[in-house]
Amino acid sequence: MQMDGKNNLLNSVKVVLVGTTHPGNIGATARAIKNMGILNLALVQPKEFPSDVATFRSKAAKDILENAEVYESLKDAVSKCELVVGTSARDRTIPWPVLSPREAAEEMHKSSLNGDVAIVFGREDRGLTNEELGLCNFHVHIPSDPEYSSLNLSQAVQILAYEIRLAYLEEKERNEDYWDVDLANNEQTERLINHMDELMQEVDFYDTENPRKLLVRVRRFFKRSKIDVMEANIFRGFFATIQKKLK
Repeated sequence: MQMDGKNNLLNSVKVVLVGTTHPGNIGATARAIKNMGILNLALVQPKEFPSDVATFRSKAAKDILENAEVYESLKDAVSKCELVVGTSARDRTIPWPVLSPREAAEEMHKSSLNGDVAIVFGREDRGLTNEELGLCNFHVHIPSDPEYSSLNLSQAVQILAYEIRLAYLEEKERNEDYWDVDLANNEQTERLINHMDELMQEVDFYDTENPRKLLVRVRRFFKRSKIDVMEANIFRGFFATIQKKLK
């Protein structure tokens, strides 16, 4: 795996192509995954590789092809992976856990915290064999229109790579999210809501005998706003100043 000193989903995921017959699909895949920040490509018994056609189709992702690992079997390609997800469009006699692309990306993210993960794509004409699918922890199905469900290999890769990138960006945003002041706790928020209610009553803002949904909407607003302590104090200070002026 290609690492940048920090383990994350994009560094930990390996895209595995099994038995690819057209080298152009290998090049297009390299381009698709690099566009989403994924750098690890593995090939299992490709019909033609290295290939000038693959290089041409990869555009600016030639480095992905240069660093691609080639294996004789899928078992070898995923032997060190914490989680293996295989793409499949077929129904199996024995049911297997099937995920949507988004769910698959989430599962890969969870497992990437402990080790490498793989997303496996089969042959252009017949996908993965039952034996190969049996090596996978989960199967992923792209819910394309049943009237025309066929996807080009690189298109399928792009869809999964996009979902993997979204999962990575969402986690990155959570890790980088910070606030300069603690959020108000439930008690502080309740005091703010009650204080606002007192003020609204003092200025006859609503009919206390028939408030309708007003108080519920005020409560909903403050509960969903994730207001911090300083903001709560500013509101309460403002309310207190108005009340003082009214007297």
